[in-house]
Amino acid sequence: MKEENAQAEQLPKSPISYWIEGTDIPTFNQLQENIHADVVIVGGGITGITTAYLLMKEGKKVALIEADQLLNGTTGHTTAKITAQHDLIYDEYITHFGVNKARLYYEANMEALQFIKDTVQEQNIDCEFETEDAFLYATTEEYASKLEKEYEAYQKLHIDGQLVDQIPFNIKITKGLSMKGQAQFHPLKYLAHLIQLMKEEGCLLFEKTVAVNIEENGEDVSVLTRDGYSITAKHIVSSSHFPFYEGTGLYSTRMYAERSYILAVKTKDEYPGGMYLSVDQPTRSLRSVTINGEKMVLVGGDSHKSGQGKDTLEHYNALKTFAQQTLASEEVVYRWSAQDLITIDKLPYVGAITPSKPNILIATGYRKWGMTNGTAAARLLTDLIMEKDNPYQDVYSPSRFYADPSLKHFFKENVDVVKHLIKGKLEVPVKEVHELENDEGAAVLIDGHRKGAYKDKEGNVHIVDTTCTHLGCEVNWNHGERSWDCPCHGSRFSYNGEVMEGPAEKPLQKYDYKILDNLTSEDSGY
Repeated sequence: MKEENAQAEQLPKSPISYWIEGTDIPTFNQLQENIHADVVIVGGGITGITTAYLLMKEGKKVALIEADQLLNGTTGHTTAKITAQHDLIYDEYITHFGVNKARLYYEANMEALQFIKDTVQEQNIDCEFETEDAFLYATTEEYASKLEKEYEAYQKLHIDGQLVDQIPFNIKITKGLSMKGQAQFHPLKYLAHLIQLMKEEGCLLFEKTVAVNIEENGEDVSVLTRDGYSITAKHIVSSSHFPFYEGTGLYSTRMYAERSYILAVKTKDEYPGGMYLSVDQPTRSLRSVTINGEKMVLVGGDSHKSGQGKDTLEHYNALKTFAQQTLASEEVVYRWSAQDLITIDKLPYVGAITPSKPNILIATGYRKWGMTNGTAAARLLTDLIMEKDNPYQDVYSPSRFYADPSLKHFFKENVDVVKHLIKGKLEVPVKEVHELENDEGAAVLIDGHRKGAYKDKEGNVHIVDTTCTHLGCEVNWNHGERSWDCPCHGSRFSYNGEVMEGPAEKPLQKYDYKILDNLTSEDSGY
């Protein structure tokens, strides 16, 4: 632990997103009564806010609820690249879905980019919107050949890009691939402006309001909240990252969660422009950002399945080492991480939650590309509610199922879930509470039972049951974020057991730490 702390000395002590810290976002009260609207939206990220904004412009009465604070989830922790270059994907899409669907996916994301650009100009939003070319690059011959195949896919889809032999960094690449005319921005400045416009137009916005279920009443549907209130409407949109309500869609079995990490660093060298993403593993992402008037670089990557893998501080330190070697970085100013959902066929789910429930809509599974996919989703959801044709409905349909690759990945991901479910039950913790240092967490043995313990910086001990309240897997301690993370479906809990990320809805069981081996169950509110 001491060696680990020494290794992390040059990192900021706590993870916090620059986007969130640097933005004045309007705040809103909790829902305190039963209300009616035309549409209720659950989730205050880019999808929910953009959908609410578009429906408001269509004259709809919209209510939007957020379990935490607006823009505090994945949208607030993005790299904020606005691009249709989503890693090595188009050759794969052509193989599995055909040229037409691959082209439609590209067009949906390029139209989303154009929508953001047009909105910024029309509303005169100061959000540091900049047009940049995007680049994929390989450092091995294996991935160079994959980039060449991706370039062939670009040609089939008429995507403006080209192969390159070098990029302007201290990185020896085997091949690169550009996509022209992409963009980057400050996502929260953009969305905070939309929130203010919605507030002025009378859109109903609520924070700290947790949706727990849906009730159907004839043609109407109601969102039920944890505090016992409801919002009744003609349509419900679930844009809460993981759907808070699955119906019979079995979304837990059709997606998995990954975490990735971001550093904001000062560098000696001037940034040469462009946005970059490695296609080899571990992933590395680069883009510029202006913080307090100073040009810096966002260095991201080191993705892994949530709740699995090494100590999360090692991921931050790997990025720090990369930044020092590649950019001559001088200081890490911010660090944060993000959680993303990936569907079994790598296409997002946007549309009716099941064919029999056309007025309950979802948007999820953006595979780390939420700025364009989230915007494309908002436009599609708006068209579905307004009963307008949209060319991308079939591409994003949650009801689709392709035997290849869906079936293969369905079994692979669910075998992985079973493996971690069994592994967690069989593993015996080796630590005891009294062995923990300050600011250390671990699974511990207490009176022969597995519990989770975190000793905070003041020496106070927080004890939780390590059984995830979603489907019963055992959570693991995430030291870099000071959270308990589930390796099965990606639920995350704070050090004292509160839900940070779904699909879990209930907190971990908490315990009062009195004396070792003497625990008293505390009422957790359920």
